[in-house]
Amino acid sequence: MARTRTMEYIFFFGILGATVYVMWQIVAPFFGALAVAGIIVTVSYPFYKRVLSHTPGHNKGLASALTTLLIGLLVVIPLSVLGYLIFTQALSLYGLLNQHDSLLAGQAITHVEALVQRVAPSFTLEVSTYARQAAGWFVTNVGVIFAETASTIFLVFVAIVAVFYFFRDGGQCVRYLISLSPLPDTEDRHIIKRLVQSVRSVVLGTLAVALIQGLLTAAGFALFGIGQPVLWGAVAGVGSLIPGVGTLIVFLPAIAFLILEGAYGTAMGLAIWGTLAVGMIDNVLGPYLMSRGVPLHPFLVLLTVLGGIAVFGPMGFILGPVTLSLLTVLLELHGAHQHSDWSEKTSI
Repeated sequence: MARTRTMEYIFFFGILGATVYVMWQIVAPFFGALAVAGIIVTVSYPFYKRVLSHTPGHNKGLASALTTLLIGLLVVIPLSVLGYLIFTQALSLYGLLNQHDSLLAGQAITHVEALVQRVAPSFTLEVSTYARQAAGWFVTNVGVIFAETASTIFLVFVAIVAVFYFFRDGGQCVRYLISLSPLPDTEDRHIIKRLVQSVRSVVLGTLAVALIQGLLTAAGFALFGIGQPVLWGAVAGVGSLIPGVGTLIVFLPAIAFLILEGAYGTAMGLAIWGTLAVGMIDNVLGPYLMSRGVPLHPFLVLLTVLGGIAVFGPMGFILGPVTLSLLTVLLELHGAHQHSDWSEKTSI
């Protein structure tokens, strides 16, 4: 009897494993869209609950449709346009840097090299080379989502439909997953609660501050006539994730370039803009948003942003840090179990 039961288990789990594998192959092409939809719903679920409370008859379908529509109009469409502008400006800069008369390889850079080489004769300031490599990285990684328009539109459609159903049936799905989990329900709820806190902390804290600083940087560059302002705003947004560097990664070279070109008034105006409009975000808005969630080390956030973009494409800007959040929650739970087991052993 025991042997028969063992064979039944082997047969059942063999079929289950094969079915899960095939199902994963079916769903894998849509993983990025579904993951982003889940993150959007996680972050904006309190807003959905507020819409639901004002919906006639508390109709979940209507509330889900209204919330999805508002998110599309206020978030998805602007971010899509922003991504397209970053791609086109990176492509434009990449083409410009391949020309011999590039501004970055012009007289200002030559003058700086001459000054520095008086102290360090072997020094070379290959700004155009590094900038070309960076622009090429943007074109390669960000441009993927715009290279196949039909595929992109289809994935956006899948994400929008997923957002609607996650809003409407998300609570039921979570309860079903808790019932399937072998862990105690209290631990399952703890994992979900901490993961939700971490996702909101990353998206509304770290990434929101980076996005705001990038937008303000782009606005400042456009105001003072710096080329490719949206692209440099994106670079500033990524730079804001680097402790001790921040948006200075684009402001200092831009100000130095303007000074070398003799545009002292423009350089001063850009410096004031960077100090007030961008720098104050770190001191005012950043700590407020980060205090509302689970803090993550900024260096790890930076690594997961860059690595996430390399693995998932543009969606990795969010998926990378969220994966870090999940790992942090699981490690915290494991640490709590280890501490509990150690306490029980020592008490015995």
